[in-house]
Amino acid sequence: MIIQQKKYTYEELLQQNYQQAEIIKAQAKQLAELKLLEAKYFEQQHQLDQLKRMIFGSRSERFVPAINPNQTTLDLAIEPAASVELKQTQVASYTKTEVTKKANHKGRLALPENLPRNEIILQPEENVEGLKVIGKEITEELDYTPGKLFVNKYVRIKYAKPEGEGVIIAPMPDRVIDKCIAGPGLLANILVEKYVDHLPLHRQLQRYKREGIHIAASTINDWEKQTATLLLPLAEALKNEVMHADYIMADESPIKVLDQNKESGIHQGYYWVYRAPIKRLVLFDYQRGRGKDGPKELLRDFKGKLQTDGYTVYEMFENHPHIIMFGCMAHARRYFEQALESDKARAAHALELFSMLYDVERKAREQNNSHDERLKLRQAESIAVLNQLETWLKKNLTEVIPQSPIGKAITYSLARWEKLKRYTTDGKIEIDNNQVENSIRPLALGRKNYLFAGSHDAAKRAAAIYSLLGTCKLNNINPYTWLKDTLPKINSCKSNALINLLPR
Repeated sequence: MIIQQKKYTYEELLQQNYQQAEIIKAQAKQLAELKLLEAKYFEQQHQLDQLKRMIFGSRSERFVPAINPNQTTLDLAIEPAASVELKQTQVASYTKTEVTKKANHKGRLALPENLPRNEIILQPEENVEGLKVIGKEITEELDYTPGKLFVNKYVRIKYAKPEGEGVIIAPMPDRVIDKCIAGPGLLANILVEKYVDHLPLHRQLQRYKREGIHIAASTINDWEKQTATLLLPLAEALKNEVMHADYIMADESPIKVLDQNKESGIHQGYYWVYRAPIKRLVLFDYQRGRGKDGPKELLRDFKGKLQTDGYTVYEMFENHPHIIMFGCMAHARRYFEQALESDKARAAHALELFSMLYDVERKAREQNNSHDERLKLRQAESIAVLNQLETWLKKNLTEVIPQSPIGKAITYSLARWEKLKRYTTDGKIEIDNNQVENSIRPLALGRKNYLFAGSHDAAKRAAAIYSLLGTCKLNNINPYTWLKDTLPKINSCKSNALINLLPR
């Protein structure tokens, strides 16, 4: 049998090639759409996992490996479609020292000696007349009486001079607020209860009512406003101190502000927070937005080291002639912690390397190392781990979906890698800026209770209070004691001496 092959004309062959090209183009388009849907699926699955974790799970970011914590590498069993040959990864030399603390329980701690003692003598029920006392047993019990309001009654004795020359009378002590019925202790307590203990003013009024004192809401609001206004020059002196530090951390946090010009009546403002770890100072700066204008103006004359997260606004300081930028390792680590659900093998390997970096920092704290000693320790142990982590990040960058959680984690770290590892060049610099996040916590707790600031000016006054009371906390100073002592001194203090009133 003879098979005759059909002969195609040039036009028919051209048409077939065109059809095949259209089929290939359609397949490529379908493949691209499939990858896009896959990326969208990973992103939505990641969001769902994070939502479930917020509702049901633990919020701790601490990573506990499922294997021996002394092991520094993982034998990853990844699906063939995402083959990663981790066996060829260079392993850094690293030794983790486990410090075992011996139990040394010496019983109940003694109560502070400065607390007043009410001595209660207990005699036996039997007749002890004529018996000799051979000793006594003392048991101390810590008790509490709710705080009581009291009245300071100033009595100024008048003296008449002879022959009608006039009258002598003692001057009144400096008042915090002129003609105000509230004394410095009460004003200090109002601020501390709201901004440290997160008790809104309306709840404070309820407590006063139980004591039989009825204060109008407008009155206590006015007391807070005038006291905060009095503290503004002191907060300005604190700002100058922070800006003259050679190392500060920066972060920002939202605050809702009432604004009649907004359709919803609520404006989203921001507190930009700057913490000077070495000088133990913190500054809250209120801005109406999250743009670059606020930090650009405040840090205009700053010269030193600035540590931030990866927010793009801070990139404007990258080429600043007087500022050296440092990254936050905790933010980089957080992305991998969030990727555990979608790519556990890769995320767990990265988190193990991050744990090794933080073990070095923990060792430096336990040994109470100086800045120079911490620098030497980092150079001896941390740099090798960072090199291993960088190699791993670059290798896996092309093997993951960019829009997936693990892809975002790798991209975030590599894009900021120079700033992230720069902390190993200076022993003063922390591995992350968690300290400034800790300073923001009182704000986060407070706004859950009082919900919003009454105006933009009120938000600025609150920033001054958070700055001063936050600095008290960093210096282990009782904020109530400091405020009560400082408030009467501000009016009579010269502007160039305000720095002496700051919490130290």
